[in-house]
Amino acid sequence: MIEPHIAIITDEPGWHGRQLKRAFAARGRQGLYVSSTECRLDLSGPQPRVLLPGFKKPPAGVFVRGIPGGTLEQVILRLDCLHALSELGILIYNHPRAIERTVDKAMTSFLLKRAQLPTPETWVCESEPQARAIVLKECARGRKLVAKPLFGSQGTGVRLIEKVADLEDREGLQGVYYLQAFQEKLAEQWCDVRVFVIDGVAVAAMRRSSAHHWITNRARGGRCEALPLDGTLTQLAEAAARAIDIDYAGVDLMPLADGGYTITEVNSIPAWQGLQSVAGIDIAARLADHFFSRMAPVTGLQAVT
Repeated sequence: MIEPHIAIITDEPGWHGRQLKRAFAARGRQGLYVSSTECRLDLSGPQPRVLLPGFKKPPAGVFVRGIPGGTLEQVILRLDCLHALSELGILIYNHPRAIERTVDKAMTSFLLKRAQLPTPETWVCESEPQARAIVLKECARGRKLVAKPLFGSQGTGVRLIEKVADLEDREGLQGVYYLQAFQEKLAEQWCDVRVFVIDGVAVAAMRRSSAHHWITNRARGGRCEALPLDGTLTQLAEAAARAIDIDYAGVDLMPLADGGYTITEVNSIPAWQGLQSVAGIDIAARLADHFFSRMAPVTGLQAVT
C-alpha cells in the first residue's frame, strides 16, 4: 500500500522532479508536484490550516525543489507556507530557514566568514558611491571584482567589474551591490568545483570547467568531470553545510594557486543532473533515504484541494 503523498514543491519538475518521483516510488511513497504559488493559508477556523493543491490529507513530507521569483510579498508568502507546515509538524526538506540563508548571497557569505571558512573577499551595500569607492580601491590594487544579484542562480546576471564605469549597468542588481573578489583562471581554463553534501557528509564532487568563459555553470556551457573527494574538499564542504545548518547542499568552491580552495556559494536547492552524469552514486536515492529517515508521523495538519 502506497503511503501518503510527498509534496514536491516545484513549478518546473523536469529531470529532477522525475528522479525524485522514481526514488520515492522505489521506497513505497508517491510524489506529487505542487506549485508554491498555489499554496495558501486559511486562518478562518479554530485551527490554522495550510492548503496544498491535490492533497485531501496531510503530506507525509515536503521536498522543496524550487521557489519561483516574484514580488517581495509573494516570495515571503511562499516561504510563510513552508514555515507554517514546519510549525505544524511536517518535515520540510530543505527547511525554509536554510533556503532563506542560501538564497541570500550576503547572508551565506556572512555565515561562511563567521565560521572562519575560506571565502572570497566580499562587500555588500546599497549606496552607489560606496560601491564606486570599493571598485576604485580594488582596481587601484590591480584587482577585478564580480557583481552578482543578491538573489540568483546558474550564473544569471553575474558580471565582471574591471573599472568604475562597469557599475553603470545596474540591471538585475535590484538596488544592491554584492561585490566579490574575482578569482583568476588557473592554467589554461577557468574551473570550479561542486561538492554535494547530504546529512552533513560529502557524497560526490565534480569539476566544472570552461576554456572560453569565467562562468563555468553547466547551464552556461561548463564541462563536467568527475572529481575524487579528497580530505580538503570534504572538510570544507561539510563545514560549509554545518555553517548554514542545512539538510543537503551543493557547495561551490574555486581552486586557488596555492592548492587550496575558496568557498563561493552554498546552494539549498541545487541541481544535480550534471553531477549525476559523472558520479558513481544515485544521488536521488541518497536524498530520498535521508529525507525518509528524517520524516516524523504526520500530525493534525489539514491539506485540501
